[in-house]
Amino acid sequence: MPKYLYQANYTSAGMQGLLKEGGSSRRQVFADLATEQGGTLESFYYAFGGADLYMVFDLPDATTAAAVSLVITAGGALSISTVQLITPEEIDAAVNKTVNYRPPGA
Repeated sequence: MPKYLYQANYTSAGMQGLLKEGGSSRRQVFADLATEQGGTLESFYYAFGGADLYMVFDLPDATTAAAVSLVITAGGALSISTVQLITPEEIDAAVNKTVNYRPPGA
């Protein structure tokens, strides 16, 4: 199942909600969301600097990942950046593909 890294920053309203509800309850919300979408929440971390929150989801496909991102962002408490993660084995498969490309000016 594909993995997606969500990097999120809290809005002011979102931070107020976090102060009210705490971090563990928010982790459960995202775990439940992942399960509802046929996936799992692999990891969930708050952080200093960069993003406020890092989450790795296993989700069935890119459409599901996009839907999750859209709904979370539309809630107004978080702004989200989503990155599809690639395994070393997927890179191995990519390295073995033939791709014809000509750089500019070559």
